[in-house]
Amino acid sequence: MAAPGRGMWGSRVGFILAAAGSAVGLGNIWGFPTQVGRGGGAAFVLVYLVCVFLVCAPILIAELAVGRRGRKDPAGSLEAIRPGNWKLVGVLGICAGVGILSFYSVIAGWTIAYIYFTLTGAVAGSPEAIGQFFGGFVANAPLTIGLTFVVLATTAGIIIGGVRDGIERMTKALMPALLLLLVVLMARSLTLPGAEAGLAYYLKPDFSKIFDMSIINAALGQAFFSLSLGMGAMITYGSYLDPKENIARAAAWVVVLDTSVALMAGFIIFPAGFTIPGFDPSTSGPGLIFAVLPRLFATMPGGELFGAAFFIMLTMAAITSTISLLEVPTSYLIDSRGWTRQQAVLTLAGVTFLLSIPSALGNGASAFFSSLPGVGMAFLDLMATVWNNFALPIGGLGLSVFVGWVWRADEALKELEIGGGMPGAALWSVLIRFVCPAAIAIIIFFTVRDLLG
Repeated sequence: MAAPGRGMWGSRVGFILAAAGSAVGLGNIWGFPTQVGRGGGAAFVLVYLVCVFLVCAPILIAELAVGRRGRKDPAGSLEAIRPGNWKLVGVLGICAGVGILSFYSVIAGWTIAYIYFTLTGAVAGSPEAIGQFFGGFVANAPLTIGLTFVVLATTAGIIIGGVRDGIERMTKALMPALLLLLVVLMARSLTLPGAEAGLAYYLKPDFSKIFDMSIINAALGQAFFSLSLGMGAMITYGSYLDPKENIARAAAWVVVLDTSVALMAGFIIFPAGFTIPGFDPSTSGPGLIFAVLPRLFATMPGGELFGAAFFIMLTMAAITSTISLLEVPTSYLIDSRGWTRQQAVLTLAGVTFLLSIPSALGNGASAFFSSLPGVGMAFLDLMATVWNNFALPIGGLGLSVFVGWVWRADEALKELEIGGGMPGAALWSVLIRFVCPAAIAIIIFFTVRDLLG
């Protein structure tokens, strides 16, 4: 018997857009260009694409299969397939959903403010002035906390509507609008004087770099995070799938949409960025989106509208991801604890808001949270390290081992062959059993090594 509040997708298109919306977010439009810049351009792009299709797509398919077979939240689905301690992999994903949302919602709030700032021309002047403006903004505690509340309240309002009437309806509206804005902004960026230099950087790889382990590790980590793997989101969304839906076909659409958005973001940022004298493509983090790009918008004809459209797009991408982040723990409270959807959503939104406050204060508003004693980093950075860099890869490693060796790939294929077969079944079996665990182990090894110095 289905738990009260549990739903089903109304259509294949609805599921694909919702799952793609979960994957598409700040990781695509901010994180991907940042990693491309750090990784030296087109070489990173090439390695990233290989990682997406050989490592991340098989795990995405596996997560959807677990969700549909188990018909519950991440922990409940793993328990339904193989009772025992493997449900802890799902519990980790549930905790990651709350942990990531607590700081992700803070950054999403920044994007809302920058719609107004760029539209009114408030972000202008020298690079130093723009940087100081951003620093002053993120140190404004009442404003950043208020914007975080807006993000979480909006997300909660959508999810309370349920799977079909809330999540699916909203993502059906947001995703096409997001894709349209991407196309418009990409067309504008590609026609800027001097865009050719950015295109050359983005499209002409230095093949000597593609075997650089730091680039491979960064590309694998970015692909993993970009597709929302290891946090239980795709298990949760898979649990709402029609029993007759072909999982491999649906997953392929999600991968193509998510990867296309990331690539299109690069076609916006690098051609535009290289029109700025002295542009450094390795600029990362908030500096890329909230300092470098506003400099460009301020000097372009119609730059206020261009900039506002960019941050509207960024906000849309962020909201489609916050929806899935909150839905993961919501599904757990509904399925495994018997809560109503309204109780679960409101409680989780409130708890997440309280957890978000240190991240909102950790950017200059509070000296303590801006540089934690004994840690040497801001609270937001610490949360990102714990959940993005460790929890997600560990969850993904556990999931791939579970599907490949515990549930067994041949049993999982029985679920995947429903609805029209599973193309490349033998290849998928090899990838999920051997390649995916090894690749994720590499991520974890290099993450630990870099952290320890």
